[in-house]
Amino acid sequence: MAVYLARVFVPQSSLQFTKSSSIFININPPPPTSTTTRFSVLAMSESNRTTVLVTGAGGRTGQIVYKKLKERSGEYIARGLVRSEESKAKIGGADDVLIGDIRNVETVVPAVEGVGALVILTSAVPKMKPGFDPTKGGRPEFYFEEGSYPEQVDWEGQKNQIDAAKAAGVKQIVLVGSMGGTDLNHPLNSLGNGNILVWKRKAEQYLADSGIPYTIIRAGGLQDKEGGIRELLVGKDDELLKTETRTIARADVAEVCIQALQFEEAKFKAFDLASKPEGSGTPTKDFKSLFAQITTRF
Repeated sequence: MAVYLARVFVPQSSLQFTKSSSIFININPPPPTSTTTRFSVLAMSESNRTTVLVTGAGGRTGQIVYKKLKERSGEYIARGLVRSEESKAKIGGADDVLIGDIRNVETVVPAVEGVGALVILTSAVPKMKPGFDPTKGGRPEFYFEEGSYPEQVDWEGQKNQIDAAKAAGVKQIVLVGSMGGTDLNHPLNSLGNGNILVWKRKAEQYLADSGIPYTIIRAGGLQDKEGGIRELLVGKDDELLKTETRTIARADVAEVCIQALQFEEAKFKAFDLASKPEGSGTPTKDFKSLFAQITTRF
């Protein structure tokens, strides 16, 4: 394209030059600036990333999921939901961590606004009754704080999250539960008379019936160990509980949560999850194949 220049004489007084000066002005229409191009690239980058809300982000597994999402900022925009300022501070206190109570759907609605995927890691937590002395033998007794029973947290609270997510147009929900739900007499149900696995199972069924693409992960016994170094195992109907491989590192559960967002093979699936002992088998790297072998929808 030809470039045309105009020579213009400007009086000294108007520019306060020491003598008359001439200025060359480009009268061609300016091309798109680099700033415009940069904004276009940024907008495209934003649109290609999925905003993921992690509820229960202050918990031990929730913290790992939230951190992993932050580390993959090229793919995801992380958002967390916690119950208190203390929990928010525990994971860095960033502006993308919101405070709310899942038992009150009105505090959940703002958190799911603009979210593409939801990872539910909220759970009622039993507390040990004071006064237990392990030196005297016997088993400790547990209780749930008033208002924090499994029925209120694992059922009503998760139902609130699912309803709010559906109304907001969330595209996928990953729900982390627990193995043992097929056994009403499972020891976890007796803790604090909370029937925690019963209420978790009810929330899982509600999600499966919601119409939202879902991934339900029923984890085995959670361990605070390094992830990515074990072969993961998937199963159904608590079959893994009858084997020696019924535990899993929290970090591995967290990784499966995020991998489930990447593959169609993970959608509309529910499965048990455990791992082989470290040093036994081959560490799982191909998550698409892992999800593909799952055939159970609930």
